[in-house]
Amino acid sequence: MADKDFKPVVFVDKFTEGVLDPNEEMEYFVQDGGYIVANTAPGCWGPMLTPKLKGGHEVTKPVYVEGAEVGDSVAIYIKDLQVTSIATSSGKDVVIEGRYEGDPFVAKRCPSCGTERPETRIEGTGPDAIRCAVCGADVAAFKFENGYTIVFDHEKGIGITVSEEIARAIGENPRYYMQTPANSVQNPVVVLAPHDLVGTVARMRPFLGQLGSTPSIPFPDSHNAGDFGQLLIGATHEYGMTKEQLDEHRTDGHMDVNMTRKGAVVIVPVKVKGAGIYLGDMHAMQGNGEIAGHTTDVAGIATVQVKVLKGVTVEGPIILPNEDDLPPMAKPFTDEEMDAAYVLAEQWGQNQIEESYPLCFVGTGATLNEATDNGLMRASRFLGIPYAEVLNRATITGAIGIGRLPGVVAVTFLVPMELLDKKGLLDLVQDKYGG
Repeated sequence: MADKDFKPVVFVDKFTEGVLDPNEEMEYFVQDGGYIVANTAPGCWGPMLTPKLKGGHEVTKPVYVEGAEVGDSVAIYIKDLQVTSIATSSGKDVVIEGRYEGDPFVAKRCPSCGTERPETRIEGTGPDAIRCAVCGADVAAFKFENGYTIVFDHEKGIGITVSEEIARAIGENPRYYMQTPANSVQNPVVVLAPHDLVGTVARMRPFLGQLGSTPSIPFPDSHNAGDFGQLLIGATHEYGMTKEQLDEHRTDGHMDVNMTRKGAVVIVPVKVKGAGIYLGDMHAMQGNGEIAGHTTDVAGIATVQVKVLKGVTVEGPIILPNEDDLPPMAKPFTDEEMDAAYVLAEQWGQNQIEESYPLCFVGTGATLNEATDNGLMRASRFLGIPYAEVLNRATITGAIGIGRLPGVVAVTFLVPMELLDKKGLLDLVQDKYGG
């Protein structure tokens, strides 16, 4: 791609219309080893309330990475994440029948005039504030069953949910309080002014819910995973596909795994030339499982570094979490622990001792069981070891964590150095965890 201007630092300020499309020519080009800086737009609720968007998120336009070919991988180093939203709203959703065709995230329509994916306008605050620009009808396909508005102290890392009066005041100036980027077209969720939780305190721990590479066929961005992607199987809209296509083409960039925060490394597959790295859906905080279906979507500034891993082929994301985020059984052994292991081995006449480091394989599927099997099988195929061996290693040197219900898991366990070296990951892993 000699005709492309690959930059050491790329500033991304444009967003998709809710679709990751490999057929669309990329506009941003970054050097191998370079940096991507983006002012990301809130995910989930804002796009869900914006019928003209064709997916449930509003992620950055993909970035072409120099030298990335199909079959390679890209290591994404999360250098910094800063929440810029002053406040946001979230909560458990209810889908409103009659306001979509088959999939409320992708194929919205006005219940009054029937316009598909209509433009909208905001009138006041509250659950009926988002109106069809054609006929004026209440057009939002989602409402809150139980919701809240939360404000942040960025310096102290604390959020507090607020009263109806405060929530409505925030909703009257929504783009300011959510700090939505200039090119974002979403309706800010705070206009709904939910206030079922008042005075609840929560710790901020920002991470990226979307971080990945472009799939090899067009995908609504929120559906680029094995659980949300189930909505695409047999769908009548233009992004419908078969189960086989879903399994073959997705890259699982929509993880919602809360370990993808500052300091972590995410290895992603390359399924289109240039990889097409995209990011978004920053969350201010989330426990394992995202059990309400949604969490605190915020605008933010993300800085990541990308490095191409030539000839390293992965089926889905592999995470190198921060050590604090690792399950207890998967933490790297201390020098003291390894000294004790060598003493124990000598006592028993055991000559072979493994030295190992953690890897986290993301698995997705229609259910948690399917996602777990997906993650375990990905680990088995990548490392070239029997499935049963993966089960044993994940049992005594790891854990299965829930990223998101209904079907995203993190399969984490200690992997012997020999296998990491064979797969071309040893230097990367040792740089992360020392050694």
